[in-house]
Amino acid sequence: MPVQLQVTTESFPISGSFTISRGSKTEAEVVTCTISDGAFSGVGECVPYRRYGESIEGVIADIQAISAAITDGLDRVALQTVMKPGAARNAVDCALWDYEAKRSGLSVASQILHEPATPLVTAYTISLGDADTMYENAKVNAHRPLLKIKLGTEDDESRMRAVRKAAPNSRIIVDANEGWTDDNIERHLQIAADLNVSLIEQPLPAGKDDILARIKRQVQICADESVHSTADLETLRNRYDAINIKLDKTGGLTEALMMKQEAVRLGYTIMVGCMVGTSLAMAPAVLLAQGTDYADLDGPLLLASDRDPALTYDGSLVHPPERSLWG
Repeated sequence: MPVQLQVTTESFPISGSFTISRGSKTEAEVVTCTISDGAFSGVGECVPYRRYGESIEGVIADIQAISAAITDGLDRVALQTVMKPGAARNAVDCALWDYEAKRSGLSVASQILHEPATPLVTAYTISLGDADTMYENAKVNAHRPLLKIKLGTEDDESRMRAVRKAAPNSRIIVDANEGWTDDNIERHLQIAADLNVSLIEQPLPAGKDDILARIKRQVQICADESVHSTADLETLRNRYDAINIKLDKTGGLTEALMMKQEAVRLGYTIMVGCMVGTSLAMAPAVLLAQGTDYADLDGPLLLASDRDPALTYDGSLVHPPERSLWG
């Protein structure tokens, strides 16, 4: 039987809601790609992101457009030139990795890692809310070693102080989601430094971050929306100290591995992050995150229900995927 590609959409309810400065959502809408030859099947999941002009419908169309090429034997290397970076290519790329691993009997981990994968501490996200709500949410999760707090409002100081008060022993990542300005960033950086914040993610809008090259960065600044592929890294060095690699941005594990290697060479602090998706989306990212500085792979922890089988989480510790899930 020739190799066939199938694409489906699924929705997973979020426990409560997930709120950032650009809005809230109560479910994770994902697109799943399956590549199968009848004997072996590989799967990959992506989460389209409207911030980058993506939609469920558009991603499905992009994946379906290469169905014939997959049947004709399109491999991961050629895929990088046939499809543009983004969620659609991520689903196909990860499905090809999984399919190749199933067919060959060689796990993805054994192919890309020099030593066995180990459990990682993942950040746990505190959604944007008023200071009191964020205090209560942080207090409940104060036992977690690493918290990521969503900001990007006119009063982020009270929120930062509330979370630090609630979780005095946790490391904290601040994610402003492009919500700060040239007028307030230096004050916010000073507050973050005073509160011993470890990392600040994408404080300014992508493309409007020139000031980062001119001001003192008391806390490491991490690029998220500003960085998508390996080619971006060299141009960001004067403004950012760290980068957030997400498979839905790079367009899959293949590009992400190259990006990670180049980021190490350039001396960046590296975070491997995620969209709000299921364990299937996190599985390749857990392997990518091996040996990096930060893992932000809590997507399944934010869901009311996950896939079965799923990744194993022990508090904030996420274990490498079993091959029955992916890879």
